Amino acid sequence: MALRSLLLTHLDNAPGPDDLEPNEVGIVGDPDHRGGYHCGSDRVVPNDYSVVESPRDRAGLTLDASALDVGQFEVRSGGRTNTLVSFSLWCVDQCAANAADTRDIREIIYSPDGNTVKRWDRLGKRTTGDSSHRWHTHISFFRDAIKAGRDQRPLFRRYLSSIGLLEDSDMTPEEHNWLATVHKNLTVLDGRNPIGQIYTRMAEGRDETGASVTGNWNLRAMTAQLTALQSALTALAGKDFTDEEAIIQGVLAGLTPEEIAAAIPPTIAKQVADELARRLVA
Repeated sequence: MALRSLLLTHLDNAPGPDDLEPNEVGIVGDPDHRGGYHCGSDRVVPNDYSVVESPRDRAGLTLDASALDVGQFEVRSGGRTNTLVSFSLWCVDQCAANAADTRDIREIIYSPDGNTVKRWDRLGKRTTGDSSHRWHTHISFFRDAIKAGRDQRPLFRRYLSSIGLLEDSDMTPEEHNWLATVHKNLTVLDGRNPIGQIYTRMAEGRDETGASVTGNWNLRAMTAQLTALQSALTALAGKDFTDEEAIIQGVLAGLTPEEIAAAIPPTIAKQVADELARRLVA
């Protein structure tokens, strides 16, 4: 419900020919739904895929529905037109990259062109869906996430920020505190290695030449940059490096300065930053 409210707050009555209406954002399935993530424990069917295919769903089954449908919209913001298609592709890209704030999403059923229906499935079991998904996008969440009451808004806040419909001031206090901690700990790396230099420049709102872009503390840019660094670190997770310089070079290999980023989970951001700082001064 909080996620539904977030999308409607920013996409309903947004500038453009077709905003997102309340009746286009649904959670609980209508009487025609037989099982699936739009249904709770009282409406699932025998061997329901939304229950049996993942231990996260089996352990998390409650009376709650665990999916969100988003209908068509076309709004103008950030100097471009944003539609259901571009929204869906952005979300799928984030899931495919395993961004930290996507890991409670089980699947997205969508159309990349208003004709073909595709499905991104974290479990890799399905690749398509029925024709109704040509005009709406379906997002399923693992049931244990809903049972636990985890906030599913961060990914969608990032989307709204990326298209200019949500300002930095709309970030939650927890998000501000997290970024402040990351900023404080990572800027100590400045001058010691390229990662610290790039981070500090980005935090101050400067481009690769040092020119001012948007002023101090460009939080939206910082979040995007931090997400990419996590992807780079994930790619290195299975490799055996014998020294810190090899780790740094591995992270930087093949990346432009703009691509070096990370969405370090808030619970470990400070620890990771402190450890990097310790190793680089050792």
